[in-house]
Amino acid sequence: MRAEVQNTVSEIEKSLELLRQRMDYDTAQHRLEEFNARTEDPDLWNDPTKAQKLMRERQMLVDALDTYESISRDLSDNVELIELGEMEGDADVVAEAEDAIRKLKDKAAEKELEALLDGEADGNDTFLEINAGAGGTESCDWANMLARMYVRWAEKKGYSVELQSETPGEEAGIKSVAYKISGTNAYGWLKSESGVHRLVRISPFDSNAKRHTSFSSVWVYPVVDDNIEIEVNPADIRVDTYRSSGAGGQHVNTTDSAVRITHVPTGIVVTSSEKSQHQNRDIAMKALKSRLYQMELDRRNASIQEAHENKGDAGWGNQIRSYVLQPYQMVKDLRTKVETSDTSGVLDGDLDQFMAATLAMDVAGKSRAEAAEEDL
Repeated sequence: MRAEVQNTVSEIEKSLELLRQRMDYDTAQHRLEEFNARTEDPDLWNDPTKAQKLMRERQMLVDALDTYESISRDLSDNVELIELGEMEGDADVVAEAEDAIRKLKDKAAEKELEALLDGEADGNDTFLEINAGAGGTESCDWANMLARMYVRWAEKKGYSVELQSETPGEEAGIKSVAYKISGTNAYGWLKSESGVHRLVRISPFDSNAKRHTSFSSVWVYPVVDDNIEIEVNPADIRVDTYRSSGAGGQHVNTTDSAVRITHVPTGIVVTSSEKSQHQNRDIAMKALKSRLYQMELDRRNASIQEAHENKGDAGWGNQIRSYVLQPYQMVKDLRTKVETSDTSGVLDGDLDQFMAATLAMDVAGKSRAEAAEEDL
């Protein structure tokens, strides 16, 4: 086997070892049997919240086992094919197996990153908010483009997306929008997207076809688990109801069903306008608790806290990523320096390379911090 291929095999084996350690492979099968036994309890769904949590934990373990065993099996099969091809002098078989191993390395590296999503809330569902920045119609249109980008990304991941609230722009696009995105590690992946996103393009709204720069901010925070208690003092909140602005005619949304909750001590404002007033209040309270929980996570993690504090207004000097469509095409993350000329792919939801690079950078920083503490 060529040295290059052997090095690739070694890297895959290192990824497999990390996956094995993260799920505690030696006890995984026993834990899965326990999960299966509990799911057969006829009283399980008497408590839907508890049942859903159990099913989710079970599925995460099943996925981890399937991933580890699938990569292990594919690696073993292709190594054997290379050995067999070399013995029989079949260069085509060797080349095909080597190509499969190179692709397997990328898959193993991706799954290794996912295994590193072990933060307190990384496995949770997430709320995602987008707000248009300075720039009027331009920024509202850019906010709408970002919303489409993240919805497409979530759909490719197999996540479910639920619209929480939306405020349309005066002429085009949206002033703000909030989604709940549900799926394994939804928050862990999306948390790196918090910040200001900058667009440079020839404006479709400018008759002189001039180049414009637009800004929109993205804010991501986890949906808190029911076992995480966040106390909100009723005296600290102000609840307002208002008329939803929905499309479809003058008689649509004629009742004051939308709910806005303001947390006075922190200034956090959350809204929900897609359901009945009772449901909207419940949704808004959950969103508020999630925001307060995010603040607590930020307090515990100095690097995350610094990043959010530096996020600032949606304008110059605060962006985390630039999307340039004219005079050339490039998307560049200003934190990791990862860039691509495939702007259409990115705007169509191909974001994993940016998220993975930020996650790897955060993990490396965490490892250095832990090593420094050990040296003290």
